[in-house]
Amino acid sequence: VQLQASGGGLVQAGGSLRLSCVASERPNSGNTVAWFRQPPGKEREFVAAVFRRGGSTYYADSVKGRFSISRDRAKNTVYLQMSSLKPEDTAIYYCASSDTVILSGRATPNAYAYWGQGTLVTVSS
Repeated sequence: VQLQASGGGLVQAGGSLRLSCVASERPNSGNTVAWFRQPPGKEREFVAAVFRRGGSTYYADSVKGRFSISRDRAKNTVYLQMSSLKPEDTAIYYCASSDTVILSGRATPNAYAYWGQGTLVTVSS
């Protein structure tokens, strides 16, 4: 499975962006798709995850109420709608996928076998 992330760019604080993650083939129905981000000089951190089959969603506390993850199964695409962006949201955003439903450890990068190339989001103050 190859993942292609897109939608990053430069936006002012308070603005919005929508990121897309397209899978090259139909994912396993039980899989988990997540977004991670890596701010400059920092480690990669969990942002949000969604179960492909049931659609349950999970968020990092830092983005709750501002970001929304969703999936379009027909298009093999997962979206990350980001609103009320802050300068501290500046990072390279990666999508990741697992063939399984990750019931625990979904915030851990090692739980995901497939990764996209990353898309840069820059939020100016």
